[in-house]
Amino acid sequence: MIDLRDDIILATNARKNAYAKYIPYTVGAVVMCKNGKRYIGCNVQNHGIESICAERVAFCKAISEGEREFERIVIIGGPKGKLPEKCLPCGYCRQFMSEFVDENFKIYNVYDNKVDEYTIGNLLPNSFKI
Repeated sequence: MIDLRDDIILATNARKNAYAKYIPYTVGAVVMCKNGKRYIGCNVQNHGIESICAERVAFCKAISEGEREFERIVIIGGPKGKLPEKCLPCGYCRQFMSEFVDENFKIYNVYDNKVDEYTIGNLLPNSFKI
């Protein structure tokens, strides 16, 4: 099993920065690039337009810095002030990520002292078939 301790710490800390004024649900994410750089993100809710998920924030930070090759993402989320619960990327985030990764891109979800591993191909199976 891959060592995700640093990623878990980064995602947990990112979750603390979430802007969750309307629905008390906070998410932190860290995307790791193939060159070893990490980019963090948290969810940002907005009353007027669609909120932005932590996964997309992390990806957009990396993309805006010129990154294009991604290895994995670690996601931690749950009700504000409570322990993390199972929290997978929404359909919009899955589709967004699929633009930049192959079907073997790893997605890790941390909750209840567990780490679940998925691939984007598992979560969005029809996007990679031609």
